[in-house]
This record gives sequence, C-alpha cells and structure tokens, in this order.
Amino acid sequence: MDNPRPEKVAVVEEVRGRLSSSSAAILTEYRGLGVQDLATLRRSLRDAGGEYKVYKNTLVRFAVADRQLTELDAMLEGPTGIAFVHDDAVTVARALRDFSRLHPALVVKGGLLADSVLTASDAGALADIPPRPVLLSRLAGGLAAPLTQFAGLLQALPRSFAYGLKALIDKSGPVPDQPEPDNQPEQENQ
Repeated sequence: MDNPRPEKVAVVEEVRGRLSSSSAAILTEYRGLGVQDLATLRRSLRDAGGEYKVYKNTLVRFAVADRQLTELDAMLEGPTGIAFVHDDAVTVARALRDFSRLHPALVVKGGLLADSVLTASDAGALADIPPRPVLLSRLAGGLAAPLTQFAGLLQALPRSFAYGLKALIDKSGPVPDQPEPDNQPEQENQ
C-alpha cells in the first residue's frame, strides 16, 4: 500500500490483532444472505464463542502478508466474512455448519487454525468433532475403565478365597470340639 489512508491502516491492524488474539478464523462467503440472516449468524456465532466480521479482501491480504499464508489468497475472492474464534473452534465450526444447512447461501471457504491453513473440507471436518466436554468425558471413562476392572479383581480375590474356604469346610464336615486347655500354668518338677 503506497501512502495508505489512516482508515485502511487501522482496519489492517484490526484484522492483524483479531487474527493474533483468536485461536482460529474461518472464512465464509455470504453472497445472497440478507441483513436479518447476517444478524442471526452473528448472534449464533456469539453464543458459540465467536465473532463474525466482514472486511475488504485486499485489506485482509495485507494483514496476513507477514504470516506468509499464500494458500489464504485463493480464499479471499468474492464477498468474504471471517468468523473469529475466541473459545472452541469446534463449536464455532458447528454453528457455521448448522447455519449453512438452513441458509445454503453461506459457504465455508476454509480458514486458519493457529498457523495452519484449513481447506473447506477441513473446516467441515472440524464441525464433526465432538465438543470438548464430550471428549474429556470419553478420556476420563477410558482411563477409569481399567482401574474399575482392577478394583473388581482385587475385590474378587478375597471373596473367592472365602467361598472356597466355606466349600472346604462344608465338604469336610464340622470341626470336632477340642478340649479346652487348662488355664493354669503347668509347674515343672524339680
């Protein structure tokens, strides 16, 4: 940009700041969506932990030029909106997928996850990952299952021993009464 206007420089810095503070960014094409539809999209993304912004493609190109993400240039064609992810990228990707099912005019182009460029299919696959709490509960269950089995095994050993001892006693009959030993100590003869 030769001698850029201060407004454009501010927008480029805003995009850089949002990209660096976000865990991910998903690029979409919103051609054909009305103002109400975009408001609904923004609301659903806000609930999912994201934010939806529309910038000029040339200004976004300047913002990512220092990151050397040449694959992103192909995605910056046509009207482009960016969903910045503040929390969980899976939740935001799922919100975009769900919205695009109701509004086919919204097309996911791809995006960024940390410093990796995502294709449209990668962003779609991101939406298919179970949410973080589900993954954590699966991990906890996977770790707890062997421990639970081991605890059951440790409980079974004394129980099996007791059952075996009882079966042995039942098989051999009752224990005969033995005379009680004298309570008086024996005196030694000297």
